[in-house]
Amino acid sequence: MKTIKGPAIFLAQFLDNAEPFNSLDSITSWVADLGYKGVQIPTWDARAIDLQLAAESKTYCDELKGKLADKGIQITELSTHLQGQLVAVNPAYDVMFDGFAPDAVKGNPKARTEWAVQQLKWAAQASQNLGLKAHATFSGALMWHTVYPWPQRPAGLVEQGFTELANRWLPILNAFDEAGVDLCYEIHPGEDLHDGVTFEMFLEKVGGHKRANLLYDPSHFVLQCLDYLQYIDFYHERIKMFHVKDAEFNPTGKQGVYGGYQSWVNRAGRFRSLGDGQVDFGSVFSKLTQYGYDGWAVLEWECAIKDPVQGATEGAPFIDSHIIQATSKVFDDFAGGGADIELNKKILGI
Repeated sequence: MKTIKGPAIFLAQFLDNAEPFNSLDSITSWVADLGYKGVQIPTWDARAIDLQLAAESKTYCDELKGKLADKGIQITELSTHLQGQLVAVNPAYDVMFDGFAPDAVKGNPKARTEWAVQQLKWAAQASQNLGLKAHATFSGALMWHTVYPWPQRPAGLVEQGFTELANRWLPILNAFDEAGVDLCYEIHPGEDLHDGVTFEMFLEKVGGHKRANLLYDPSHFVLQCLDYLQYIDFYHERIKMFHVKDAEFNPTGKQGVYGGYQSWVNRAGRFRSLGDGQVDFGSVFSKLTQYGYDGWAVLEWECAIKDPVQGATEGAPFIDSHIIQATSKVFDDFAGGGADIELNKKILGI
């Protein structure tokens, strides 16, 4: 067993135009003061990183790491959640997802996809230059609009959809393999990879690619009524990243998992700050430690009720208190008698 690293924090929800949230230098000083030891960086935000430059310049990456190291901060992973979303977009969502794309490719789905693929390939090289071993992204979705089978899906639709999704991702997965970095899909509603079954279907289509891995976030499984602890039993070998995020699901006679088109604060299922939801983090950290996960525990703060600064302030000690120092000895060693082949034979009657 190994000890999970942390606490760390995903910067995406905190970057802003006001101090200290408007530059990587100031926001990392802020999180360091809160007790965080690592930051996960969103690559779509120029206030945090120049992705193309990071892909092309090892010097830039070394300087970036050095500045953060002076504050006691490490880069845990890079994220391309928004760019990954644009690798596969069903036309039904073109207008809404154009908001994630630069102006030059808006209204042009083909160019938008090409831009997104290039972003992912730069992220692979940037991760290598930064000495990182894992990367966070979304799969995108060609089939999400058919997630509920009404109208009924035509025969072969899902098979064809996963084939196309795999064809789009295979060159990217190969780029990450060349860089020696695991590509970790955050399993998430709105993505074609939104639970264990869909991940398995995708994994089969990419030939079990060793770089096709998982970002584990139990909050999304609470909202799907999925067993987030057994999920670790099934997929621990592919779990290479961990978002520590809480959630609650309180169905009523009026509303369930679909949420009734309500705002986050009025949904039956909603994300919460750490400790305010229903995730059993004691069991989550225990299982991940049991299976030898030695990556980072990264706070992803999303809550419709609590202020983000309070959420971040409470998050570092919460994570720190849940990290288990993996034992190097068996608790009953004190009673052991050592290995004795003849004694074993005697006990076995042989």
